[in-house]
Amino acid sequence: MNWYDKLKEYFPIEEMKSKRHMELLLQEKGDVYHKDDSPQHVLMFAEFDTFIFIDYIWVSSKTRGQGIGHQLIEKLKKKGKPIILEVEPVDYEDTDTEKRLRFYSREGFVHARSIGYNRRSLATNQETPMEILYWSPTNESEEVIYEQMRKMYEVIHTYKDEEIYGKSYQPAEEVLTYDENRKSANILDNNL
Repeated sequence: MNWYDKLKEYFPIEEMKSKRHMELLLQEKGDVYHKDDSPQHVLMFAEFDTFIFIDYIWVSSKTRGQGIGHQLIEKLKKKGKPIILEVEPVDYEDTDTEKRLRFYSREGFVHARSIGYNRRSLATNQETPMEILYWSPTNESEEVIYEQMRKMYEVIHTYKDEEIYGKSYQPAEEVLTYDENRKSANILDNNL
């Protein structure tokens, strides 16, 4: 099974980029967008000057619990930049969501409770609310994380979207919001 099929099998359709989108990012944005894979893992990430965005991280179910995910995160942490990622809220029917949140909590990630993120999937046309987690070696504010997330959304998620999908993703200002008074429960609290 190739790297894309592993991701497609694991992640919901509304969270997946097309293979063409990811291949174009790797070819045309190769200075920013990277793939690190082996038979046991796939890590897709974008590294900017001031932060890293984890687009996808997959570890084979046969090797989970052996520290591979931790090693991948540690490799990124050594770059000394904030690391940002998107997660779906806990779905009690999908035990993997809870396990993922516990993993990121153990790795020192925090929930960016001031950032709202709700993107319409081009594949399903459904709204997909997500939450933002981040790890920062320099205690970045959530406002800085929000600005970095906007940049990533515009450079990575919407890259050639009309050409690839025949339609555009929503503009960043419709998808991402920043509100210090946002009433969002900390999704990591229940999973420690």
